[in-house]
Amino acid sequence: MANPWTGKGNPYTKQEVRERLQKTVDQNKAIIAAGAGTGISAKFIEKGGADLIIIYNSGRFRMAGHGSTAGLMAYGDANAEAMNIGEFEVLPVVEEIPVICGVHGSDPRRRMWHHLLKVKEMGFSGVNNFPTHCIVDGHFRQVLEETGMGFDKEVEMVRLAAKMDLFSIVYVAKAEEAMQMAEAGADAIISHVGTTVGGSVGVTGASCTMDDAIERTREIMEAGKKVNPGIFFLAHGGPINTPEDVRVILDKTDVHGFVGASSLERMGVERSLTDLTRRFKSLTLQNKK
Repeated sequence: MANPWTGKGNPYTKQEVRERLQKTVDQNKAIIAAGAGTGISAKFIEKGGADLIIIYNSGRFRMAGHGSTAGLMAYGDANAEAMNIGEFEVLPVVEEIPVICGVHGSDPRRRMWHHLLKVKEMGFSGVNNFPTHCIVDGHFRQVLEETGMGFDKEVEMVRLAAKMDLFSIVYVAKAEEAMQMAEAGADAIISHVGTTVGGSVGVTGASCTMDDAIERTREIMEAGKKVNPGIFFLAHGGPINTPEDVRVILDKTDVHGFVGASSLERMGVERSLTDLTRRFKSLTLQNKK
């Protein structure tokens, strides 16, 4: 449905986004959601046919030449950065597909209901829980949980988003987290199996093998389906990097698609700019004396 003020697509209601994704699945096509850290990335991701664009603070670091994990660190205001990218870069250039806002749900400085109202007013069609503490483990994860900045805050953010008619597509790393998010009303669950491998600033070794990624993704799907069989499930991260990798995941699990950030935006830029520059540099001068 077109925005009555602009004639463009965003924002969509929660149900409208679900219907768009279901239409993709009904056509036997994979859902592809892509992270965008700049307006030009978003513009051409849309031209490539992606189903969703997701904006989060790590996109800014990624497109500045740094690792996406910088988005988990105290290098800036994650919620403000996502809103900034959306307002001034991505939303003005995206013509039709839904745009999702990354929300740091455990930010203690935000009244989350108030922040989500601003997200919706900005023109986003939904939310994603990034930065997410689901990919933090060990002692630091325990400290976050014990001091009121844990994963449960992300779950509560999704619960609020559902009440506000915002579509939610969320990262989880474990089966129990999938159940929590499903109970909170998440529309789509992403199996996060680790930081994306490869490229100039990606990790050099996968946190799990492809077999491990397949098993974890299956466990997450099964847990989420127990609560709500109508959830969309997508894969992300670790050894799942290229279209060929995604083909493996689609063949070995029942996921509906893939979420790519570094694997789409950063890798695409790295390869294309390198190759194009080399082509220019291969030019020679005519023999002039």
